[in-house]
Amino acid sequence: MKGLNFSAIDTRPLWLVPVLALVALPAVGSLDTWLTLTVAGLAMGMIIFIMASGLTLVFGLMDVLNFGHGVFIALGAFVATSVLGGMGDWTHSGELWRNLLAVLAAMGVAMAVASAVGLAFERFIVRPVYGQHLKQILITMGGMIIGEELIKVIWGPLQIALPLPEAMRGSLIWGEASIEKYRLMAVVVGLCVFVLQAWTLSQTKVGLLIRAGVQDREMVEALGYKIRRLFVGVFVVGSGLAGLGGVMWGLYQQNVTPQMGAQVNVLIFIVIIMGGLGSTGGALIGALLVGLMANYTGFLMPKLALFSNIALMAAVLLWRPQGVYPVANR
Repeated sequence: MKGLNFSAIDTRPLWLVPVLALVALPAVGSLDTWLTLTVAGLAMGMIIFIMASGLTLVFGLMDVLNFGHGVFIALGAFVATSVLGGMGDWTHSGELWRNLLAVLAAMGVAMAVASAVGLAFERFIVRPVYGQHLKQILITMGGMIIGEELIKVIWGPLQIALPLPEAMRGSLIWGEASIEKYRLMAVVVGLCVFVLQAWTLSQTKVGLLIRAGVQDREMVEALGYKIRRLFVGVFVVGSGLAGLGGVMWGLYQQNVTPQMGAQVNVLIFIVIIMGGLGSTGGALIGALLVGLMANYTGFLMPKLALFSNIALMAAVLLWRPQGVYPVANR
């Protein structure tokens, strides 16, 4: 698990994001269009990072391939529809602070619900298959299918609208470039999640134990710490982050479906593979690359949008087979 260590960090992967943006500029042609696509790509990347950061934490410490991660994303999004739907006076207000409080309330409730469900998911589905990767894949995918069906029972099988609050709609115009207000908010939230996560991993005792547990679990247990409790805590936090990402992604798409988590799972796994399994910093770089590539390719060659990210992952892995910031023991 990577924290922030600026004196030892390899800066070469940090250039991947600006290089990709600069390479895309002549292909897009118009500077204003390029700016619009770049901000949209960064916003999309930050939201994907929020969703992926929980899974990269789970894999980094627990060595668990949780293919059911998408159910927490969908759950968070559906909880947000209920919370925001019950706060119509706040979301329809033109005052930004009222809109922000409503969205923050939705985020808080979604994270709490996703964390609680994650606790049960770890106890009854993941715990029996620790150390068995094939069984983990099968049983967590089964758990996601069950979760999707339970979401349909509670909220119904149909797509539900999740409109942006009034003051968050619209765009800021700079020349001919159009930058949506919500996308700027998504960038800020994503940066806050990354900074808080990186600070926790590098500057706190809990972060030290997490990183030590990744490198040498037996030594941590020999020092008297309950590594299993740490495992459970990380899984719960990862589930909560997925719920937060679900709220952000639902507002980004402005609608939610029970299958939305499974659909975004592909992008999440591309991100954590490119970033280096278990690396928070790598996941951020991978997510930004995916977001930018999806927007540039969607504008230039829409039919190749998904394939472009797979090709991007292949190119990164040819350069660094273990990801941009591999964790030492992976």
